[in-house]
Amino acid sequence: MINSGKLAGRTVFITGGSRGIGKAIALKVARDGANVVIAAKTAEPHPKLPGTIYTACEEVEKAGGKGLPCIVDVRDEQQVRKAVEEAVKKFGGIDIVVNNASAISLTSTPATDMKKYDLMQNINTRGTFLVSKECFPYLQKSSHAHILNLSPPLNMVPHWFKNHVAYTMAKYGMSMCVLGMADEFKTYNIGVNALWPRTAIYTAAIEMLSGSESAKYTRKPEIMADAAYAILTQDPKTTTGNFFIDDEVLKQNGVTDFDQYAIDPSNRDNLMLDFFLDADPIEPSASGPSLAHASEGNVQRISRSNDITDFSDFQAPADGKIPQVFRAIEANLSAETVQKTQAVFQFVVTGNEAGKWFVDLKNGKGSCGPGEAPSSPDATLTMDSKNFFDMFSGKVKPATAFMTGKLKISGNMQKAMKLDKLMSSLKSKL
Repeated sequence: MINSGKLAGRTVFITGGSRGIGKAIALKVARDGANVVIAAKTAEPHPKLPGTIYTACEEVEKAGGKGLPCIVDVRDEQQVRKAVEEAVKKFGGIDIVVNNASAISLTSTPATDMKKYDLMQNINTRGTFLVSKECFPYLQKSSHAHILNLSPPLNMVPHWFKNHVAYTMAKYGMSMCVLGMADEFKTYNIGVNALWPRTAIYTAAIEMLSGSESAKYTRKPEIMADAAYAILTQDPKTTTGNFFIDDEVLKQNGVTDFDQYAIDPSNRDNLMLDFFLDADPIEPSASGPSLAHASEGNVQRISRSNDITDFSDFQAPADGKIPQVFRAIEANLSAETVQKTQAVFQFVVTGNEAGKWFVDLKNGKGSCGPGEAPSSPDATLTMDSKNFFDMFSGKVKPATAFMTGKLKISGNMQKAMKLDKLMSSLKSKL
């Protein structure tokens, strides 16, 4: 997307804009000569995540815009109100709001403590509502008023709730703001829309969560920035109430080269689909394989029909595909693999070949076999037997399996992602 200059002089208020997608959007609108308010918490450098509100504003200025750094925790009503007042005082008003700030915890209901629940609800849903509310008096005075929430389409399928109810509720709260405010603010000519990525976007936060190995399955934040720009330059009177997907927006605006957004263009057919999307209409295979929720439903039905709820005394069968996987792993163990991995994995296999297995890549020359891990596992992976074999034989990427709910991981996520290299070495042997 080439900048058109349509947002020159407009004031854009972006939450969570010190890094990642928020900063990418900030830099995109800055190239038009926009005024950009970076409203985020990071005033001091984070030990693991790069960027502060001040460094982001420096980049905004270099890109051609005017920046205003504001220390804002979107959970704090006074901080939000103060930042809005500072933006209006410096730039004369607010034209565009980008609700980007968000919190994520992909945990089941029993594993979600209320502190995490409150954090997600207060940042995602309440924070979006609060920022939109405080900016409204100034948006209604603008001749080009937009609110853009980085939230998913409202896909009321149980699959997207059951694995992380709390997170889904919090993100859908942002989308419900779009649904309601688009109609509520229509008389004020304020466009209210949502934008969501087709694939996982590689940011510093994703790297910290899943490790650098996941990069090749993702796209750059710039795809979201370009899509946001395409939306925000439209007439708000006619562009409102939409749940946009990044590559669909760009395709409608004439973009045909999606390789430019891939971290690894050679891996374009194996990108991780993001949450909440059921299908991938972009051709040809521009965003990886489509989702298959039916198989996940089958996993649950098989487990219930067999009444398998406790695997502690369950012995894995001696034949079948799962033992084949572990025999291949055992044959390829080496001191070098142990040195590089330094992790113990517990596998809980459900479905037709239910059982427990372990792989010790921390001690000695490594070991694996049925039953409990000999020492406390760094990560426990739970998966249906069919999907398990597909993952180890290369048909399903582990990151994709995790993102689509086929693979459940507890424990150290970064160490779990190190299994990708081991799986790659086993493809030809299964």
